[in-house]
Amino acid sequence: MQSVPSQAIRPLSLNASLSSSRLPFFSFSLPIFHKFKINPSIYNKSQKVPLFLTLRCCSSGSVTAKPSSELRRNRDVQEPDEKVVALRRLFSKPGIGIDAYIIPSQDAHQSEFIAECYMRRAYISGFTGSAGTAVVTKDKAALWTDGRYFLQAEKQLSSSWILMRAGSLGVPTTSEWLNDVLSPGGRVGIYPFLFSHDAAKELKEAISKKNLELVFLYDLNLVDEIWKESRPKPPNNPIRVHDMKYAGLDVASKLSSLRAELVGTGASAIVISMLDEVAWLLNLRGSDVPHSPVMYAYLIVEVDGAKLFVDNSKVTKEVMDHLKNASVELRPYDSTLSEIKRLAAQGAQLWLDTSSVNAAIVETYKSPLDKYCSNHGSKGKIKNKRYDESNGLSEGPSGVYMRSPISLAKALKNPAELEGMQNCHLRDAAALAQFWCWLEEEIHNNVELTEVDVADKLLEFRAKKEGFLDTSFDTISGSGANGAIIHYRAERGSCSVVDPNKLFLLDSGAQYIDGITDITRTVHFGEPTAREKECFTRVLKGHIALDQAVFPENTPGFVLDAFARSSLWKIGLDYRHGTGHGVGAALNVHEGPQSISYRYGNTTPLQKGMIVSNEPGYYEDHAFGIRIAVKKSPPCARD
Repeated sequence: MQSVPSQAIRPLSLNASLSSSRLPFFSFSLPIFHKFKINPSIYNKSQKVPLFLTLRCCSSGSVTAKPSSELRRNRDVQEPDEKVVALRRLFSKPGIGIDAYIIPSQDAHQSEFIAECYMRRAYISGFTGSAGTAVVTKDKAALWTDGRYFLQAEKQLSSSWILMRAGSLGVPTTSEWLNDVLSPGGRVGIYPFLFSHDAAKELKEAISKKNLELVFLYDLNLVDEIWKESRPKPPNNPIRVHDMKYAGLDVASKLSSLRAELVGTGASAIVISMLDEVAWLLNLRGSDVPHSPVMYAYLIVEVDGAKLFVDNSKVTKEVMDHLKNASVELRPYDSTLSEIKRLAAQGAQLWLDTSSVNAAIVETYKSPLDKYCSNHGSKGKIKNKRYDESNGLSEGPSGVYMRSPISLAKALKNPAELEGMQNCHLRDAAALAQFWCWLEEEIHNNVELTEVDVADKLLEFRAKKEGFLDTSFDTISGSGANGAIIHYRAERGSCSVVDPNKLFLLDSGAQYIDGITDITRTVHFGEPTAREKECFTRVLKGHIALDQAVFPENTPGFVLDAFARSSLWKIGLDYRHGTGHGVGAALNVHEGPQSISYRYGNTTPLQKGMIVSNEPGYYEDHAFGIRIAVKKSPPCARD
């Protein structure tokens, strides 16, 4: 499944044997909190660069992408959307007074997969893809999503919505669109818990060019106001301890390494909001979020203590003892902001990864800290002078702004984590082998199976394997044209029958107690066309090219992306997603900071210990889709 991301020069190879998965493994080395050189300007401010550098045009004439609303066929006359109408009524209420409202996909932790109660964008728009942003003005409603979801959004959005194909030529960004459709002086509202500080800052600067004001609505989420009683309840599932034989490193050791980083940067505490970072650091797992073994929580680690902010009803006695042994105190989830205010009032220098910590937390920290600095005649600068504007890192009254050190430490798997990943892939491969034997026999016996039937049967085979917990994402089971919908989700009653005379794409994965899998296959049960054969072969060539690539250590992933696309490019073809993403060890199926993608703003080098997928594809809209992935085994364990 695709996500929408040392000075030594030694060869590092992705080469591996072909089997049932697609995850290359690299070996582990200490210390756990690694430092590497990054381009600070890229971390602090995203660069606006073209997605592609065109060297040769394969077709004549200019090409400009239009919003999909202009391309739809057989649409009825636009009818009012009751939810959108209800939302607009709130714009003019006292204390709100806005002209537009932005609804992102994320929860307060910037998660990709979120609990149902936080699926506000899906509720208001009807579009259920994992990535997208909805914007509602007093007379328009528009939704932006990336190339993985263009066809899905076409199907799911009503005629009252404009679909914006993000990244396509001629399609404006959300800020550009707002600058165009709103009059100067207009007010744009957001719920600041759902935007990272960096995202909110970038939005504020972009719309201010046309004299628009960004309004933080702290106390009210407008979508929740119209969702009301029908909104699902927040998850309340028990947390479990992640066993040391799978974690490989105890909590005390991880906290000790993190505190050494705090001292080195002059920070007195760090706020951790990413759910997988909290789970990894404390060796805990949960089930609050579909497909991800995490729990909703914040963690504040100080030099001399740590506090976990979580719903206490989720904490079992085993977890309580586990946290007590690591000297981690429990606090209510909704008291996080109060603790931030308390630390700021004491002049604490908080380490904040503003690319992930939400704007509400950062702004809550700034105000009392400014007051503290004023009362003490201080400018609130961080203690360590190494981190200043000269190297792209910030100092000032809002604390220490740097990338979370946990992100990289988590990405560099230790030997126990690598072993768990390999073992779960072996069990998963056995389930897949059983499944494909079953499916081929059923098809050849002319048994009619829907895409949902096939996905359910695969789940049945996987569920029998030791340590199985859940799927790692919604299975993508697409026959024929449905395979061209990159993140297609089959639903009973509306899905297709698996046609033996068409390509069938199956992208699936599973959570196990010791690891996580993510596997794609494209098959044909009859005789594929010459066009399908050529496209499949070129995708396979791209996969093999990346698989066999030898590159200097510390090479960033975007350098390798062209290996996977080159064969397709030769005949003017491409695909609308990255080539590879990081994969967590018994955590999230999509993990940063590394990736292999054409988006070359991510300069994170690929290092030993990382796990990265290799999954090029090709999608012919309304015809077929192809994606291929093969297993990579750890070099130390290769047969």
